[in-house]
Amino acid sequence: MIRWALVAAAISGFLAVVLGALGAHDLRGMLDPHAHAVFDTASRYHFVHTLALGAGALAPAAGASRAWSAVACWAWLAGIVVFCGSLYALALTGVTWLGAMTPFGGVAFLVGWAALAVAALRARG
Repeated sequence: MIRWALVAAAISGFLAVVLGALGAHDLRGMLDPHAHAVFDTASRYHFVHTLALGAGALAPAAGASRAWSAVACWAWLAGIVVFCGSLYALALTGVTWLGAMTPFGGVAFLVGWAALAVAALRARG
């Protein structure tokens, strides 16, 4: 188990629920349809990668490489902050240059998934 990543997944999950509820209820009438769709995309990726972060934290307990699992967790955490954070901020502020940061978060997500594959391939036992 990678304790810091499990704590980060718990905090991220809490925030994903809060932001998802905010987007589904409070912001529905306040944002234009495009901005609401952007917020919804951020929320969806936030939830999925929070679960991935939790799984990555537990992967060493299943025999996966601890080092590569940690790389996956760091990458997913970075992706949540950059990808989801930039989309949340874009939807709420309308500041379009924030969208230029989003692909970097997407690359971080991809790095995380690739690192998890390496962690599994280097599993002991």
